[in-house]
Amino acid sequence: MGPSLYDTNCLPVTEIFRSKLKLMADMLLNLHIFSKIYIKTYGEHVGFRIFMDSLLLSLTNKVKVPDIEFFVNLGDWPLEKRKVPPFHPIFSWCGSLETKDIVMPTYDLTDSVLETMGRVSLDMMSVQAHTGPKWEEKNNTAFWRGRDSCKERLELVKMSKKHPDMIDAAFTHFFFFKHDENLYGSIVQPIPFFDFFKYKYQILIDGTVAAYRMPYLLVGNSVILKQDSIYYEHFYNELQPWKHYVPFKRDLSDLLEKIQWVKDHDEEAKRIAEAGQMFARNNLMGDHVFCYYFKLFHAYAKLQVSEPKIREGMERVENTAENFFPCECQKSKVRKRIINSLPHTTFLQWVTFDAVNLSHYRIHGCSMAFIIVTSQLIV
Repeated sequence: MGPSLYDTNCLPVTEIFRSKLKLMADMLLNLHIFSKIYIKTYGEHVGFRIFMDSLLLSLTNKVKVPDIEFFVNLGDWPLEKRKVPPFHPIFSWCGSLETKDIVMPTYDLTDSVLETMGRVSLDMMSVQAHTGPKWEEKNNTAFWRGRDSCKERLELVKMSKKHPDMIDAAFTHFFFFKHDENLYGSIVQPIPFFDFFKYKYQILIDGTVAAYRMPYLLVGNSVILKQDSIYYEHFYNELQPWKHYVPFKRDLSDLLEKIQWVKDHDEEAKRIAEAGQMFARNNLMGDHVFCYYFKLFHAYAKLQVSEPKIREGMERVENTAENFFPCECQKSKVRKRIINSLPHTTFLQWVTFDAVNLSHYRIHGCSMAFIIVTSQLIV
């Protein structure tokens, strides 16, 4: 008998769906009946909710997600800054050493997984196939492109002008600071991300928060020089300096020294690049991202103490894949068979959100979403 979609072990999606087609179809329709997602947004800039909508719809089509309710921070900056309990359990795409947010994969990595091989930009699978020339044939210069998201990036570009033999860094956009061509040189055209890997050394420097390009840089065939930072993505704790990347200080004071080190230690630098690539292949591909969300939501559900409630003002996130069967009679038959075979559902007790006060976050101009995923059967 094939593995069940309801197994608590998180298997790769390809293994989960290795059972017979009929069984798979029944299970998928079962999940369409059971998995209902509701959302209410707060704040002015809430467009990024589309990433959570898409992720939850896709995830609930693949595995059984427990009944949960949670807040999602729709901005980049982590929000929960309290130093002592009680802490608000806010899900964010980026964490920091100064906050208590629950960190999940970034919206960019999540979207790349959902749109794998169909994006106009890049995804992890595509990067694996475009890692540039062989190590020995790559340009022996540290490379960076991006916009002016922080002062350290300004310093990096100025450093590049002074040391063009060591660093090739330039701005593609100015948004936060005034562009001074005498200091920062001309704005250059963006280049395809795959062309980054024509260079041996990739400089990873914070933007407004963590630079969300790290998964893609890791899976390429170049060594990363990473800035020390208070910000982190969901996988940073698993990375080791000098094994998966070469660290440099936040103020860039030792960056030239680290670039010279990788130049002088070519074999060691190559091994670090290979270790980073293997880490990405073993931890950051599509099935790993889905698995992370699956385990995260299950661990979170165990901490809830009250039943999720559909609250006033919430809207249903519709599943665009509900037409799994083209024939309405077939859908009705399978749906009826599943309903008749189901035992009465016993729900756990979850955490209540009635006491959560959003005024603090509204005052600071934050945008958030309150989301419920429920398996309660509504016939």
